[in-house]
Parts: sequence; C-alpha cells; structure tokens
Amino acid sequence: MNAPVIEEVTLAERAYRIRRNALLMGEVQGQGYIGQALDIADVLAVAYFGAMNYRPDDPEWEGRDRFLLSNGHYAIALYAALFEAGILPQEEFETYGSDDSRLPMSGMASYTPGMEMSGGSLGQGLTIAVGRCLGLKRKGSKSFVYTLFSDGELDEGSIWEGLMSAAHWKLDNLIAMVDVNNQQADGPSTQIMSFEPLVDKLEAFGWYVQRVNGNDIDAVKNAFDNARNLEDAKPRIIVCDTQMGRGVPFLEQREKNHFIRVDAHEWQLALQALEAGRQA
Repeated sequence: MNAPVIEEVTLAERAYRIRRNALLMGEVQGQGYIGQALDIADVLAVAYFGAMNYRPDDPEWEGRDRFLLSNGHYAIALYAALFEAGILPQEEFETYGSDDSRLPMSGMASYTPGMEMSGGSLGQGLTIAVGRCLGLKRKGSKSFVYTLFSDGELDEGSIWEGLMSAAHWKLDNLIAMVDVNNQQADGPSTQIMSFEPLVDKLEAFGWYVQRVNGNDIDAVKNAFDNARNLEDAKPRIIVCDTQMGRGVPFLEQREKNHFIRVDAHEWQLALQALEAGRQA
C-alpha cells in the first residue's frame, strides 16, 4: 500500500492564504485593518511556518514559542495566520468582529486561542515580551518570544524603555519585528514623528539588527534564521519594510489605507487581484 502523499506548502503559498483569509474576514464587516494584514502576511508566514515551535492542537503547550502582537489592531492578520496554522477552526471566519465572537477587531488574549496578549493600547508589546523572556529564562526554557510592533509605536516611550531593558538583561530569547509601512492613523509615520536612522538607533541600544524587505519571503526567512542562530547574548530585531495593501493593487494605491472601507462589490475584485498575483 502506497504511503499517503503529504502536501508540501511553500511559504509563498502560506502568505497567499493568510492574505486571502484576511480578505474573507474583512468582508464580514466591510471594513477593517486590511492594509496591514496584507502588508505583514509574508512575515507571519515565515514566523508560523518557517521559524516558530508550537502545537496547533495545544496552544498552551509550555514548550511553545510565544508570539506577542503589540499592535492589537493587526489582529485580523494574526487570526488569518492562526487559521492557516490550524489553531483556529475555519468555520469561525464568519464571526469576525461580531458580538460574542472569539475574533474581536482588536486582539484579546482572553478570547482567542493562540493570542498571547491583549493589544489596543499601543507600545506595550515589547515591554511585556521582556517580562516573558525573563520568566522563561528563570524556568530554564529554550523557547523564543516573538513580538511584532508597528513603526507608529516608535512614537511611544515604552518601546524605547523595552529596547533598553532587553539589552540590559541580554535577552537572547527575544526576537522583535517592527513593521515599517510608513502609515499610521494621522498620516505617514515618518512625518508624524521621525525615527530614522532606525537601524543606527537600535544598534546603539545594544540590539542585533537586520533590515529587510518585509515582502521578500526569502529575505525574511534568512533574517529569522540569523536571529534564531545568533550566538551573541543580545536581543534581536528585524526591521521589515512593507507595503500597505500588498497583493491587491487598487488597495496598494490608496492614499489613506490605515483603516479601509471596501465597497461590497470590491471584495470579490480584491480576491481576484490576489489570485492573479499568485499565478503571475
């Protein structure tokens, strides 16, 4: 009897499915943080299918790597990855953002399997990650803590406190990612509060820093591998330059896409554009 054929899914296909999942959820409410979900999908694909250790059927497994979503409004993106990872069941797509749903529009750890922290008050994820890393070290755990925050969160003083304290404690089990899409609620992030030269600043705080095109899966994968395998006793951060609305050209071109409202007929057009890019 022949052994069953096991499907080998590429990271690019994972990223496509994450984007598609996000669009299907966004259609439920007709609006949402779709631009961010599309821009960060490649990073999430690599994190969940090329780097992190976890058990889909046991989200509380003690040996897991932790993923802390600091920018809670990106929850739709993380849900899309959790669906693809098998941590959330597909039948919950239709409940996104609805009353009594396990998928609120801003991430809530008490509601959603696989959601490690409640987000919404921006700038908190990195300092929470520092505490988690210290706790894991005291228990002798080899698990990593990953945290994702946005370039808009660089406006928050707590981020810089977290950067300083992580380096002080030599937290080599911490891998941070900052999504630089140059967009926040009030306009371009670099105009609201300039943060460049970002790499130089992060290195000065004592971190191992890599800057990559966050929509280049190979580059992101290499950066994660380097971060995990680094032998220096210091925290690691990947600066990910991304494009809002990535994969759906008419959303990429919107001048303001921090929170997107999509007309009813446009959701199907978005899915078609995403599929066309997949096959190109």
